[in-house]
Amino acid sequence: MNKKIQWHKVLESPEELPEGRVTTVIANHQGICLTHFEGKFSGLDNRCPHQGGPLGEGSIENGLLRCPWHGWDFNPCTGQSPGGHDDSIITYPVEVRDDGVYVGVEEEDKHETTISDVMMETMVEAGVDTVFGMVGHSNLGVADAMRRLEEKGKLKFIGIRHEGAAAFAASAYGKLTGGPAACFGIAGPGATNLFTGMWDAKNDRAPMLVLSGQVQSQVIGTGAFQEVDLVSAFDSVADFNHRVLPNSKHSELMLLAIKHAIINREVSHLTFPDDMQKTPVGDNVPIKKLDKRIASAEIKPPKGIVDDAVKRLNEAKRPVIIVGHGARFNMSEVIALAEKLNAPVLTTFKGKGLISDSHPLGCGVLGRSGTPIASWVMNEADLLCVFGASFSNHTGIVSKIPTIQVDFDRLVIAKFHDIEVPVWGEIGTSAKLFLDGIDHPKAIDQRSDIAERWKLWKAEKENRLKDDRGNGISSVAVFEAMNKLAPDNAVMCVDVGNNAYSFGRYFETKDHSFIMSGYLGSIGFGYPAAMGAVMAVKGNRPVITVTGDGGFAQYLAEVTTAVKYKMPIKHILINNGELGKISKEQRADQLDVWQTSLSNPNYAEFATSCGALGIRVETRDQLDDALNKVLAHDGPAMLEVMADVNLI
Repeated sequence: MNKKIQWHKVLESPEELPEGRVTTVIANHQGICLTHFEGKFSGLDNRCPHQGGPLGEGSIENGLLRCPWHGWDFNPCTGQSPGGHDDSIITYPVEVRDDGVYVGVEEEDKHETTISDVMMETMVEAGVDTVFGMVGHSNLGVADAMRRLEEKGKLKFIGIRHEGAAAFAASAYGKLTGGPAACFGIAGPGATNLFTGMWDAKNDRAPMLVLSGQVQSQVIGTGAFQEVDLVSAFDSVADFNHRVLPNSKHSELMLLAIKHAIINREVSHLTFPDDMQKTPVGDNVPIKKLDKRIASAEIKPPKGIVDDAVKRLNEAKRPVIIVGHGARFNMSEVIALAEKLNAPVLTTFKGKGLISDSHPLGCGVLGRSGTPIASWVMNEADLLCVFGASFSNHTGIVSKIPTIQVDFDRLVIAKFHDIEVPVWGEIGTSAKLFLDGIDHPKAIDQRSDIAERWKLWKAEKENRLKDDRGNGISSVAVFEAMNKLAPDNAVMCVDVGNNAYSFGRYFETKDHSFIMSGYLGSIGFGYPAAMGAVMAVKGNRPVITVTGDGGFAQYLAEVTTAVKYKMPIKHILINNGELGKISKEQRADQLDVWQTSLSNPNYAEFATSCGALGIRVETRDQLDDALNKVLAHDGPAMLEVMADVNLI
């Protein structure tokens, strides 16, 4: 049956294509090489039959249309190949009308469900509704499947400027929500650019789904353009790592990838050879669901272990609770336990904000990025009860005090030294069992000690606020301004460097959430993380990111992404013209400071040129007014603070 011809206007006027010229036009998704030769407009298939070269980018030479890729000639009107060859080009009818030039093409066939359609539909049905990535030549079939889902309102795709930012954004999304977002790249360099963010997610136990394009399956292993063996390349970082094949159980494969990411808090990677992506599979492929594929995570520790922990908690005079990032979804149970014991609550740096600093038992961050309150309280303790923390050197949890350690990961328990009571169980469940078992605890009320320590620390911060050497604004001044003005419920994303240490030490949390590159400690994380946080909170909470000039410069082009998608990121940029943390470490190692200075633009003007609000401040008295303007701006905004590198 002959298909109906549909006419599409491709030029507003014949004058747009002069005599002797060619151009590429699109009619009903079909690429057309439109030629104007000897007074006639003609339409030819835009793909050269030999290598697929775009004929519309060629030229007419000596009366023949020449392919721009390999120089083969065709008649510009008939598409015939000279010399009697059988490699002629399909032609399309063209009409020059009063209102423009039209090309006639057959109406499109109904879209056939592809491998990509099945896998992307499974992905969104399993709850992955956000993808950060870049569309390119080796992932177009997957991208087209995503486009159809976005048009249905099932998916949001964020087109980034660098794939590294996509992976960091997806990692931050997983850290904040406990569920995966996806990041997406092409074969070769697009995929390898994702690698650092994948390791960030893996090290911090954030679920992540990674989707990569790949060269066509028939040339894998031959050294084709942009070919990298991505399954082998990602084997060290991806817990679930597979290539999509024509006979894969495609819906099951995607479901298993997401299940591994969620349950194991790991990275899952799927790579799609180019020819697999558009392969039809029929319209009756069932889409697998996740809802009955994941068991409850409420693991109860053995009764004997619980009894031992409860006995020690009942008898301790000065128990202290320490919480890490792993406890972030169970703080109501942990705080209830602390209140019953009158026990101070300290957090790791990654756990900053899990208890408000205004809570009478809250002591802030422990360790190198922390406060003297937390370290004093820990050293006065006679029992530590640690939830969801990894005992890193950065945190400095002492080993000499008897310790109860609770974690969902059995390998993390007693990883570095003996633990008196190792408790393997889900954190909220375990904390509630402890709470239910405690009867007449002997703990003293430590609230007055905590209040006194906060008083001393705030007095010290007031003294540090007076420091002004005429070389810029101090970090304590920046964070004291944020303490007064930042929304109480903001998600705070921080980069790596002195800005992070100062944030941990000086910013006082209320109902904030805090995201950082923890164990990987990757500079450049802050701004992409804010993009991930914006998509995770879906407009329900403000998002603020704090970076140094060194970290921000690595992904500064993502400001244009924030503008494009109207992401209301509020960015506090501490510009001291130096990789200040590295300079400090060189001095600490008794070395000369070398190659840490930076040549910076005016970042506020850069933000403005991207379409965001940019404000630069150079003196402390400008801070409050400028910060208020940035926080109130309807859209992405940056406050660039010209800072003193020595006042951290």
